[in-house]
Amino acid sequence: MSQPRRLHLNAFLMPYGQHEAAWRVPGTPLNAEFDPQYWVGLARKAEAAKFDSIFFADAPGHWNSSDFQPQGSLDPLILLTAIAMATERIGLIGTVSTTYNSPYNLARRFGSLDHISGGRAGWNIVTTSDRKIARNFGLEDRPDHLDRYRRADEFVDVVTKLWDSWTDDYIVGSRESGRYSDDRHIREINHRGEFYSVAGPLTVPRSPQGRPVLVQAGSSENGKNFGAKWGEAIFTAQPTLKDGQQFYADFKARVAAAGRDPRFVKVLPGLQPFIGSTEQEAQERAQYLDDLRVPERGLEALGDFLEWPVEELELDKPLPAELYQPRTIEGDRSRAELILKFAAEEKLTVRQLLSYLGGARGHFTVIGTPEQIADTIEEWFTNGAADGFNVMPPVFPESLDLFIEHVIPILQRRGLFRTEYTGRTLREHYGLPVPANRLDQVVQS
Repeated sequence: MSQPRRLHLNAFLMPYGQHEAAWRVPGTPLNAEFDPQYWVGLARKAEAAKFDSIFFADAPGHWNSSDFQPQGSLDPLILLTAIAMATERIGLIGTVSTTYNSPYNLARRFGSLDHISGGRAGWNIVTTSDRKIARNFGLEDRPDHLDRYRRADEFVDVVTKLWDSWTDDYIVGSRESGRYSDDRHIREINHRGEFYSVAGPLTVPRSPQGRPVLVQAGSSENGKNFGAKWGEAIFTAQPTLKDGQQFYADFKARVAAAGRDPRFVKVLPGLQPFIGSTEQEAQERAQYLDDLRVPERGLEALGDFLEWPVEELELDKPLPAELYQPRTIEGDRSRAELILKFAAEEKLTVRQLLSYLGGARGHFTVIGTPEQIADTIEEWFTNGAADGFNVMPPVFPESLDLFIEHVIPILQRRGLFRTEYTGRTLREHYGLPVPANRLDQVVQS
């Protein structure tokens, strides 16, 4: 008899919270982003609540100006390694760019994390769209949108081959014979492609879950096609139930068309919950944070998303009509399209749009009591819009505590979310199979 479908929840961790003004809330610990014990504490809370994983965003450089927003971050893989030693079950998903890394070093680092954590690692694959970051790597500009995804496709192909360069039974000898293994079991991959030339083998064998879970976060056409080919968990921004349903149906169809089983690809929209004992209290929490926003910071971020001069954006007018004309956006194309679509449908002024983006940056926001939050999660889950959510608490640690203490118990009572872990690896939490070794056929031949 098949097991009932279960909701998947990731805790998306940020230093102060997902809301851009969270750092201004009294009591939030300034500079906590550089304190590993702060992160360990949040991870342990999420593990005690039985979240599938914690999730870290990252970019190899500053996203925006530090004038109005704290900047800086620890390397996510080093931080997740520290967290791995302080936790036992929760998954550990880190964001690392294909644009500014080499396949071999990335495969080795993630393979090491997967072993250290006992099979709990996940790689959130991004291509890094910010042109300012290119200058950190000796480039004048980023590669264009299509080129970034073409490189990413080959990059992931190389990385997965490297993770499979050791067979599961690689120790074939004995101390008595003096033979440890041979090149049938630890083998070169000898990849020669358009962008990369990598010999292998990796220094790290396959992990308890076969290899890290592949997470993907692009919702442009290029991003969706890439995710349908490689992704096992998809982080997406969908602001309404209808948008979520449309994305879910379209994406699962793309997965099937790519020859993969849609059941083993989890669609996890971002969800920012504002929780109060009454709906009015929840609204007041949201308004309090909105009042702390600095418009200049929001305008800078909006200009970056839309690739449009900030001085041409007037706060109390709609977005310029020229933004809706056909043009090429080389940065975060899917987020720019989402912003334009939502602003037009809701008839928002720039000021109203900045309020919307200041919280969840285009992700779904729900404001209400714990029951209302749980009702909304259940509605998306049972009506073809999500397999679960990347939960984006607006303020840490307060908002995470409220979600854990008041929303998760409701989901558990309804039979939607686990009360205990049944597995030890991230694949087991997501209900994903251990992938077959891509190079085994070579060994058998």
